[in-house]
Amino acid sequence: MGSDNKVIALHKTDVEPGPVSSKYFRRDTFEPNTEAERAILGLVLRRGPITQLEIANEVDRSQQTVSRLIARLIERGSLQQGERISSGKRGQLSTSIEIVPDYAYSFGVAILWDALAVTVMDFSGAVLDQRLTVMTLMTHDEVVDALRSMIDELSEQWIRDKSRIFGVGVGIPGTFMRETRQLNTPLILEEWANMDIEAVLEDDLGLPVWIENDGNAAAIGESLVGVGRWAKDFVYLYIATGLGGGVILNGELVRGQHGNAGEVAQLLPPGIYPHPNLELLRKLVRKHGQNIETVSELVEKFDVNWPGVDEWVAQVRDSLSLITSAAAALLDPEVIVIGGRIPQSLADKIIPHIEIYDQRRRSDSRPLPNTVVAEAVGDSAAIGAAALILNDYFFS
Repeated sequence: MGSDNKVIALHKTDVEPGPVSSKYFRRDTFEPNTEAERAILGLVLRRGPITQLEIANEVDRSQQTVSRLIARLIERGSLQQGERISSGKRGQLSTSIEIVPDYAYSFGVAILWDALAVTVMDFSGAVLDQRLTVMTLMTHDEVVDALRSMIDELSEQWIRDKSRIFGVGVGIPGTFMRETRQLNTPLILEEWANMDIEAVLEDDLGLPVWIENDGNAAAIGESLVGVGRWAKDFVYLYIATGLGGGVILNGELVRGQHGNAGEVAQLLPPGIYPHPNLELLRKLVRKHGQNIETVSELVEKFDVNWPGVDEWVAQVRDSLSLITSAAAALLDPEVIVIGGRIPQSLADKIIPHIEIYDQRRRSDSRPLPNTVVAEAVGDSAAIGAAALILNDYFFS
């Protein structure tokens, strides 16, 4: 689910399946796709209805080969023929090829510090619905009970054929540990720390599960339905109870060696720069008389004119300036996105105070990224988690 401008090159072999986790192949409903098929599906997903000739022009295969691959995908049910559209030649119309939205569905889950967000997504990448449940406890049993209820409710409302549920993507705070898929989570999520979350939740939910750091998942969500629709390269700052982030380059998530790329909080020397997060804001507005108990309550009731908001801006602007300056110097992105659970009015307020440092030469500044507010509507970590599981199996 990358950028519109990416040129797809199909591999010469269309026999071997793509590099996808073997756990998904046990699902008889969905046949594994070859790299060639994944590339075609990805192109149709990004471009929308497109002619066979246009597909052939984007790849290094003959029209005959592309026709055979498309026919196979139509037979499986993931692609379908649509209306006749312009083929690019004057006066000529050709049958379009398009994604079948109900071919597969995924759920995206964001395990927050004090809440659960769940998204249901169809095969076209459309977000059908989102739910948020505020939690008093984030223990394994409490989270699983709430997840089952939310997924069952969304399934009944949106998915007629339950065999088309492909799996669940989960975004959760923490850093991946060495070569494992285990996360070192915040202390409030103690029961989830260094646990094989994928295996545990697969047993609990009866569906394949894929986990991702919440900042990375949010960056993917923003790439799919937010700023990524017009910017291929951006750094995403995930401001929530804690601080995280993700990096999107050429429309793709940069994970790094251990899956921890984008951990922007690690740029701040301990004890010197305050972390720009919503827990700090909650404490400040509470000090000034607002009886706010949780970050979820803060987000729900937030008023940018509360006493304590200006104090938060003053405390964190240098931290955000340091982070954005480092991101600009190291990665040269098109934009830096302020997102996560931060209210839009607060993001609008802090952005003018963020300075990207620049050492001018001959009075000229190097090109610098703009800092913008996230555009994804809803919980971007849940959206990204839902997109991850479809993207890893079906699209290239």
